[in-house]
Amino acid sequence: MHLLSGVFEGKTTGTPILMILYNEDARPEAYDEIKDLFRPGHADFTYEKKYGNRDYRGSGRASGRETAGRVAAGAVAKKMLAGLGIEVTAYTLRAAGIGCETIDLSVIEKNPMRAADLAAAAEMERRVVALGKKGDSTGGLIECRIQWLPAGLGEPVFDKFEADLGKGVLSLGGIKGVEFGAGFGCVDMLGSEHNDNMGKEGFLTNNAGGTLGGITTGETVLFRAAVKPTSSIETPQRTINLRGEEKTIVTEGRHDPCLCPRMVPVVEAMAALVSVDHLLRLGAMRYLTDPES
Repeated sequence: MHLLSGVFEGKTTGTPILMILYNEDARPEAYDEIKDLFRPGHADFTYEKKYGNRDYRGSGRASGRETAGRVAAGAVAKKMLAGLGIEVTAYTLRAAGIGCETIDLSVIEKNPMRAADLAAAAEMERRVVALGKKGDSTGGLIECRIQWLPAGLGEPVFDKFEADLGKGVLSLGGIKGVEFGAGFGCVDMLGSEHNDNMGKEGFLTNNAGGTLGGITTGETVLFRAAVKPTSSIETPQRTINLRGEEKTIVTEGRHDPCLCPRMVPVVEAMAALVSVDHLLRLGAMRYLTDPES
């Protein structure tokens, strides 16, 4: 990675921060045998229909490599948030049918699954590795917390905080759903159970997930993102080629049997970027340079 502009002697200059990342281990030849086939679960078919052309050497913009720029920008956003005492933390909550029994944010970087429970992480990893050896993959659930956001961020209708956050996270490849707070569990709750009662110290629960009416409450913004199983698997699957002929496809190569560990920092990045966007709208970022304002 090379930083080309925007930073000098450890400080931003006010000009755009520009960096370039080189892929020094590309293997485009791995796709030669399947270049005319539509890979199940991938964007091959839809890209072909929309553009009449596609980059079969690793999916182009549909590749996970696209997220590198988001993570880079997210790192800048997280530094800006840290100046206001705001923290963004994501972790694998569930994968391969195993969920975290406890949440310990201190262990996330201490296990390859980036889970918040070491015991659960070990079993997740065991199952994920076993699935990979069988030529299959699994999905999972990523949870993210945005802590210490001020109340008042977000607009009441079209630019609700959770709407913008949901759009940002859903724009990531592999994400198939987003829920906030109690999420879809609210369908089986009573109003008396779901409503977040209030006391002198603030909200007594956080079923709303940190927003009401599209505006942050000051509570932790809590959301979860559903991650689909990795599409590239070595298990034989049915598909068609560019001429519409039925074929069998086996996708070989370097593919993770579970996307969650790689998606955790990407989800964090999008949460940080959306948070900074809304803070800038509110004008709250002025506190970084003028805490007395």
